[in-house]
Amino acid sequence: MTDLEAALRRAVRGEVGFDVTSRALTTMDASNYRRVPLGVVAPRDADDVAAVLEVCREHGVPVVARGGGTSIAGQATGTGVVVDFTRHMNRLVSLDARARTAVVQPGLVLDRLQDAAAPHGLRFGPDPSTHSRCTLGGMIGNNSCGSHSVAWGTTADSVRELTVLTARGKRLRLGQEWSGAPDGLRALVDGDLARLRIGFPDLPRRISGYALDALLPERGADVARSFCGSEGTLGVLTEASVRLVEAPRARALAVLGYADEAGAAEAAAGLLPYGPLTVEGMAADLVPSTEGLPRGGAWLFVETGGDAEAEARARAEAIVRAADVVDARVVTDAAGQRTLWRVREDASGTATRMPDGSEAWPGWEDCAVPPARLGAYLRDFRALLTSHGLRGTPYGHFGDGCIHVRIDFDLLTDAGVARFRRFSEELADVVVAHGGSLSGEHGDGQARAELLPRMYGAQTVALFERAKAVWDPDDLLNPGMLVRPAPLDTNLRFSVLPREPVDVAFGYPSDDGDFSAAVRRCVGVAKCRTTSAAGSSVMCPSFRATGEEEHSTRGRARLLHEMLAGELVTDGWRSTEVRDALDLCLSCKGCRSDCPVEVDMATYKAEFLHHHYAGRRRPAAHYAMGRLPVWLRWAARARAAPVVNALASVGPLASVAKRLGGIAAERDLPRLAREPFTRWWRRRPSSPDHPGDLVVLWPDTFTEHLSPSVGRAAVRVLEAAGLRVALPPTLRGRAAVGDGTSKSVAALLTARRGRVCCGLTYVSTGQLDQARAVMRRTLDLMAPVLETSAPVVVLEPSCAAALRTDLPELLHDDPRAARLASRVLTFAETLERHAPHWTPPAVDRPVTGQTHCHQHAVLGDAPDRRLREAAGLTGELTGGCCGLAGNFGFETGHYEVSTACAEDQLLPAVREAPDGAVILADGFSCRTQLEQLAGVRGRHLAEVLAEGLE
Repeated sequence: MTDLEAALRRAVRGEVGFDVTSRALTTMDASNYRRVPLGVVAPRDADDVAAVLEVCREHGVPVVARGGGTSIAGQATGTGVVVDFTRHMNRLVSLDARARTAVVQPGLVLDRLQDAAAPHGLRFGPDPSTHSRCTLGGMIGNNSCGSHSVAWGTTADSVRELTVLTARGKRLRLGQEWSGAPDGLRALVDGDLARLRIGFPDLPRRISGYALDALLPERGADVARSFCGSEGTLGVLTEASVRLVEAPRARALAVLGYADEAGAAEAAAGLLPYGPLTVEGMAADLVPSTEGLPRGGAWLFVETGGDAEAEARARAEAIVRAADVVDARVVTDAAGQRTLWRVREDASGTATRMPDGSEAWPGWEDCAVPPARLGAYLRDFRALLTSHGLRGTPYGHFGDGCIHVRIDFDLLTDAGVARFRRFSEELADVVVAHGGSLSGEHGDGQARAELLPRMYGAQTVALFERAKAVWDPDDLLNPGMLVRPAPLDTNLRFSVLPREPVDVAFGYPSDDGDFSAAVRRCVGVAKCRTTSAAGSSVMCPSFRATGEEEHSTRGRARLLHEMLAGELVTDGWRSTEVRDALDLCLSCKGCRSDCPVEVDMATYKAEFLHHHYAGRRRPAAHYAMGRLPVWLRWAARARAAPVVNALASVGPLASVAKRLGGIAAERDLPRLAREPFTRWWRRRPSSPDHPGDLVVLWPDTFTEHLSPSVGRAAVRVLEAAGLRVALPPTLRGRAAVGDGTSKSVAALLTARRGRVCCGLTYVSTGQLDQARAVMRRTLDLMAPVLETSAPVVVLEPSCAAALRTDLPELLHDDPRAARLASRVLTFAETLERHAPHWTPPAVDRPVTGQTHCHQHAVLGDAPDRRLREAAGLTGELTGGCCGLAGNFGFETGHYEVSTACAEDQLLPAVREAPDGAVILADGFSCRTQLEQLAGVRGRHLAEVLAEGLE
């Protein structure tokens, strides 16, 4: 390996990575398979690619081309050198709107091409559900399709010319009429014309095998088209000229409800004569919530287009009239359509969990049959599942007869893997019996290539092998795929994971307490690798800031997987590679909600840090900011806030303090409040009795010591709404619920004083033993509250999220934790549930700002939206993460990423805000980031409403 690495470094101008992290990040794609590469190269241009091929050929090392790594059949993994095109060869070279063509590099993400084409009224036709992260090179390699294939076909239908390098370094420009064909290819075709004319099924979604029939003379001898779907086994793509299509000016979405899946499948083919853009299908067992969907047990999503909304709607309504449906809905507004499409696009991830939470896997992800036979095929498919005791949730491109499904294979035991093989062989026969293709979109890879003889016969497969030899006589390119394949039940990524549960601190209730199962949640669909946070989404801010795979949720999950495997990452919880990848995780929890399979990297990070630093000295920031509640309480007891603030304003002293505390030099230290919130509470005049419900207001650390104005405002608004406000007890023992203190002599003699704390800062720095101790003390203090029905109002979203999720998951053995978690309400939730008839003041101003990432991920913001609307606060808040994220943005080495996250959505939204706009930021971190980076004051919603009361 050393000689190979040295030779590549001499020959290539791009990055060469033979380190543990680079290799670990590319062991897997989105399939069931895992292969460990020797190294990874990110070429800068075609010359670099040629150099990689030459060096690897000299060393006898295979080469695997990789785009977004979202392949589902294993074809983006390999044991040699992986060539990553996403880092440098990711440009849109040119776009000719008049000719409706574009020239792209293989690493260009599809959505970037769509963004460039949209102003011209154009688009690239195929659009897989991974459009926000899949690359054009990967789409060409797999001949990807997507939901609009009934209108615009597969990627091969959109390819004009391809520039490729053969394994022996020859540069070819592939096109029609044998353009760019390697020596020997035409002779191979001329020698077997009859087989090519009759040996290939005629259906819209035939992706399996090589498309040698595209080389027939009556089909234009299209070498570029025949190269599509070759999975990087014939040559390495360096540039592509592709066709664009005219995008409809207006669209409508008809959602058709059917009694069951078979009814929807049988109806799909009959809708094709109406010229729809899509005919997508899914059943109720794949939909977490049917809100917004018409009645039924299965649905077809049928999109229509037109020059105007009325025309698109008319076409959709014509389809509804023609369809025999249980119920239907036609949607023309863009936001409503996006919401519905998100249900469909997330299916590739949500399908990895059965309704009962058990795991399901790809492997038979995308078989395709003639559309008219889809209903019959699905019945046979369901029967086969039942006979093997398996479950799956089919969905997909019903208009093209292509079905996606994840199946609850047991891939952890020998017996389960054996059943996986038997089922695969039998299902291949069922597909062939219906005139179908083993792959209808995602390629054969390792998952299906072994079964190609069942579809094509031995002689046609032998022809594939001869074609491979013409292009790649040394078998250098992606060996083991398509021809001479590895067995479908080898190289399974689960085989290397520990069989016994790992000893962990968190409960992982959705994974039966098994950390390995939690890590297995990441199947690699890579929604976290999006380069822009669409709408209100958050995940994954660090990837958007750096563009590095190791800083994506998927990348971190891959490293944790390899840590558990112990083959590449050999030092377990002490791994510096895993630590460094997790270092830029903001713990925003965006993945908990935005990831289709709800990977919770914030929890995994806390778990890792807990073990990594066990018995060892921690970074200074863990002591300075992880134990922030302690330091702030000490300062408050000593009434030292004025002194601390004065010292912090002295530059040299502040610099020393920041250096000792592991705080970024670029940061200003927040000022401590002169009067903590609870001190104000104790001296305030007694409030008049209110007839309303009792609510317990949580004095979180940030509200208490850094932003008490938020607490004072909340009290005013809650009491204005007729609620009785109390604070949690401060004595463990027989403390009463009422005023935040206990004046009982008996209580004073028998109880110990304390303050409630959610433990957030301890959790985020992985100090889980301290977090548990703090949480248990809090539960002791809250015992009287838990004996009542009073809700607990938490103003700081991150603290509310910690109480809702971290508390019960970390103290999973204490039933009080779940009871407290169930009581936690946000400010807006409290008003909505406990003061439903209260009318907020009419503020009547525009707003901007950002929904707190923890609120988005854990708490939800629908009540906040309704409260803002009732108060006349107009406008939408952005998604993303502010980038400060508690201790993250203050830590040394994080400042640049922190500011880049803020520049993603928050700061541009503030700069573009209309005059007089209210800057809303419920989180203390968000307000601090706004103040330090933009010089503006963000306000909690409670403050805005309190001001409106005046």
